[in-house]
Amino acid sequence: MTATAGPRSATSTWRALRAPLAVGAAGVGLAALLHFRDPNLSGSYGLCPFAALTGLDCPGCGGLRAVHALTDLQLGVALSSNVLAVALVAALAVAYVAWIPRRLADPQARMIVLSTRTGLALLAVMGVFWIVRNTPWGAWLGS
Repeated sequence: MTATAGPRSATSTWRALRAPLAVGAAGVGLAALLHFRDPNLSGSYGLCPFAALTGLDCPGCGGLRAVHALTDLQLGVALSSNVLAVALVAALAVAYVAWIPRRLADPQARMIVLSTRTGLALLAVMGVFWIVRNTPWGAWLGS
């Protein structure tokens, strides 16, 4: 005879959703900050140390502008600021939405779990993006 799980109590549901709600609130808060404090104004968020030292864009350069444009629903502007940042925002949104039912099923479930191979592949993509975006033929990737 196997035991079946009974209905979930409100307390256990709250405990399971505490982390996703905190992450969601932080994401909404950061998006609101980027919406209302325009990163297109010079120095509004400081300078990228890599860009300041080398004159080249790092993989994150343009990311704040891209998220700002997304909060204004300007996908084309966001893509022209930083294609990689837009893809990252989309991937994180999908991972977040998928996390909630997983969290309800398993209160210890994490939002994103990457294998070593996947993590290395993502680092390689970021490295290629970093190099290509600083070439004349890769300028369309954002700056």
